[in-house]
Amino acid sequence: MELGSTVSAVRSTRVLDGDKVRPAVVVIKDGKIHEIVSSCSFSEDVACQVLDVGDSVVMPGIVDCHVHVNEPGRTSWEGFWTATRAAAAGGVTTIVDMPLNSIPPTTTLGNFHEKLREATGKCFVDVAFWGGVVPGNQLHLRPMIQAGVAGFKCFLIHSGVDEFPHVNDSDLHTAMKQLQGTGSVLLFHAERDVWEGKGETGDPCQYSTFLRSRPDVMETEAIRVVTELCLQYRVRCHIVHLSSAKPLKLIEEARQAGAPLTVETTHHYLSLCAEDIPAGATQFKCCPPIRGSVNREQLWSALKAGQIDMVVSDHSPCTTDLKKLDSGDFTQAWGGISSLQFGLSLFWSSASKRGFQLPDVVRLLSQKTAQLCCLDSRKGCLAPSYDADLVVWDPEREFEIQEENIHHKNKLTPYLGLKLQGAVRATILRGRLVYEDGSFCAEPLGKHLLIPQKTNQAQL
Repeated sequence: MELGSTVSAVRSTRVLDGDKVRPAVVVIKDGKIHEIVSSCSFSEDVACQVLDVGDSVVMPGIVDCHVHVNEPGRTSWEGFWTATRAAAAGGVTTIVDMPLNSIPPTTTLGNFHEKLREATGKCFVDVAFWGGVVPGNQLHLRPMIQAGVAGFKCFLIHSGVDEFPHVNDSDLHTAMKQLQGTGSVLLFHAERDVWEGKGETGDPCQYSTFLRSRPDVMETEAIRVVTELCLQYRVRCHIVHLSSAKPLKLIEEARQAGAPLTVETTHHYLSLCAEDIPAGATQFKCCPPIRGSVNREQLWSALKAGQIDMVVSDHSPCTTDLKKLDSGDFTQAWGGISSLQFGLSLFWSSASKRGFQLPDVVRLLSQKTAQLCCLDSRKGCLAPSYDADLVVWDPEREFEIQEENIHHKNKLTPYLGLKLQGAVRATILRGRLVYEDGSFCAEPLGKHLLIPQKTNQAQL
């Protein structure tokens, strides 16, 4: 079947239908899933384009709701063309673009329109967009909601780029009042400058020096602020990239008190640990930092217990020079990890060894992420009337991450040379074959996903 062609049906001996894996045919009409039928019940039309994938697993495409594309303004770091090709190669059919590190950031209605113009004609998968909350932009929030942003992100600490300043308590209360009754969501980079040991010195090439500079207490105290705001205003709140297991008790207590609060972690916090990071290996730097192996296992336990709702990439690339590989200085290097293409495989390689099953993959990487950004009525599920976004992959197949097979713009990643389990064979976007075995369709077929405003009656 040619890349870019319309697929009428996908047949496999392993279709993930609800919580069961069974032989089935996914029938597609007008870009939507029409029905899922048993192979013996499927009558093949002469003109029907059937993709038979043998015993490869067929399941909903991944929805990665935390991706820094950086276009416009820092397209040398990453752009829509390269980011969405990498997504397609990893079985990701929808990404949600963060409001930074592009220039301008997505913090006004005009800037959002500029972002949409820049993304037009460059996307190989579907793309939704987060807006940003920064000091003084409160009157832009509701117009951006009406224009279709999925929600908003803010920082409680310096964001790393000056054009996206962090907010103080007053800014947060102002923003929460604007968001009340809109049904929108506010995402928090939950770290605060509360630690008093910042004057400590150490070898900047040792990862332990950087790790000591961003201790767990910075996350815990930030999350304390988030939980209080969430309970006070009853606006949906979401904690991005949780790295520390220590604030989990605070999160659970807030939820039990009725806070509409969700939390994500990332592939790097689940796959990597501080003890294994070599001196000078600045490709491992991210904020919050990768913590120790005991903490990593606590995150896995919380994920299994349902305390953590979803897993995302937080794909945050930059040019190689900004990683300071020549000096190996963790304190000066840009903090961000590139992993958009490999999220499914990274997750499965570790999760399958800890008793997670295929339905867990869909729940954590597709359903919950789609739900966060109000796309759950059309994305993240293999069911009639949903978009025919499918990933075809082999969970048992191993492969090695090599530079020539990386499709995001800058190839530097801590996963280079790593052997992973679970290789993506093909990706189908709204019934069109956009990726197969290392090749892409010639034209980008992705669409902008503008989120219709959903007023939450409980908040009025």
